[in-house]
Amino acid sequence: MNPRATKIVATLGPASNTPEILYAMIEAGVNVVRLNFSHGTADEHRQRAAMVRAAAQRAGREVAIMADLQGPKIRVGKFAQGRVLLQAGQAFVLDAARTQPGDEAAVGLDYKNLPDEVQAGDVLLLNDGLIVLQVLRLEGAAVHTQVVQGGELSNHKGINKRGGGLTAPALTAKDMEDLKVAIALEVDFVAVSFPKDAADMELARQLCLLANPYGAQPALIAKIERAEAIPVLESIVLASDGIMVARGDLAVEVGNAAVPALQKRMIRLAHTHDRFVITATQMMESMIHAPMPTRAEVSDVANAVLDGSDAVMLSAETAAGKFPLETVREMALICEAAERADQHDLESDFSGKAFTRIDQSIAMGALFTASHLGAKAIVALTESGSTALWMSRHKVRIPIYALTPRLRAQRRMAVYRNVHPLLVDSSTDRDTALAQAEQHLIGRGIVQSGDVYAITCGEPMGTPGGTNMLRISRVE
Repeated sequence: MNPRATKIVATLGPASNTPEILYAMIEAGVNVVRLNFSHGTADEHRQRAAMVRAAAQRAGREVAIMADLQGPKIRVGKFAQGRVLLQAGQAFVLDAARTQPGDEAAVGLDYKNLPDEVQAGDVLLLNDGLIVLQVLRLEGAAVHTQVVQGGELSNHKGINKRGGGLTAPALTAKDMEDLKVAIALEVDFVAVSFPKDAADMELARQLCLLANPYGAQPALIAKIERAEAIPVLESIVLASDGIMVARGDLAVEVGNAAVPALQKRMIRLAHTHDRFVITATQMMESMIHAPMPTRAEVSDVANAVLDGSDAVMLSAETAAGKFPLETVREMALICEAAERADQHDLESDFSGKAFTRIDQSIAMGALFTASHLGAKAIVALTESGSTALWMSRHKVRIPIYALTPRLRAQRRMAVYRNVHPLLVDSSTDRDTALAQAEQHLIGRGIVQSGDVYAITCGEPMGTPGGTNMLRISRVE
């Protein structure tokens, strides 16, 4: 049976923050561990990163680490009693000048620029859209609203504007400090929250270079969660190494009904431009409290797989839920079932396309040939992981094994769909390296006598981006 192609990202938190639970989650199928920089200190992140590395080593596999930056805090302030209950029809004031704790009539703002960015008639959505306010008028720093949809509002809940338009920068001073911590921890991915255009991603890349000018750089993930990002989506994709379909805040700004089509569009765009894509938010939300997912959640995860997501992500389910291990197991089962049912015509991917790079052409040739020959495996000897990434953009039922001598490349490839990265010490002699690769596959039980496999490499060996050879081999 082929290994699972779709990868699982799990968030570390109080429910999973022990070596035993984390180890069990990795054994159950976690490929990437997310550190949520919205919570915790630098020391706590260091301890968690060390725990991830130790648990992965114990499990005998490499697991990547993602640092997820908090982004701008467009939030209400604190309440005297910690929370209030708002009723539909009542007046409520969001006051940037207010210093005392809030009550049922008014509350202060963490985001002081709000009065400058709204006008009468605008609709504000609080607490992930559960509370709806309509702006009536502005009086200095005070935004006077009427509650359209009421509910409980507690300290520091988020504010969105329907249709977007709040201009807080994607990278705050806190994010810039957190980025330094993430670089020092040698994380494999940095997720940038609320980028509104390509310039936000380019700034993040420059900050990474400043923090570690001569070292390996993390892959940058753009979390698509602002309405403003949608018209410039392609440029954001091109400025990033991967994207996250962050359906929570995005749904609040553009409306729930618009999100499924946007999800499909983002995944297609990521594939077109050879970027990886993670689908996230409320995938198994009910499992925060229940030991089994709902049927709707099962369908949601399966559709994300069928859409072509490289990875599906768990947030509160593994960070704060009652059943973190069970959630990972259920998600893995859903992914595997969806992959078995998926029907895809590889030829349609190649029709009408021209490849201008030799290494990319070799990667595509390996997919095409291996599929028609019924090969047992596709093997890429790769320095940077680019060959494996290109292969992973197309759905094939044959597992792709990426053999690399670089640990950072192995960890980065942990998120690529259908790519199973292995760390090997390759010879610089081509024939020796090919023989070593076959022995490695036999030793792991991936191929056996009589099996056919496709293998790609570059000559001279050891040059990133130098893949120029495809060989079809049969194990003696």
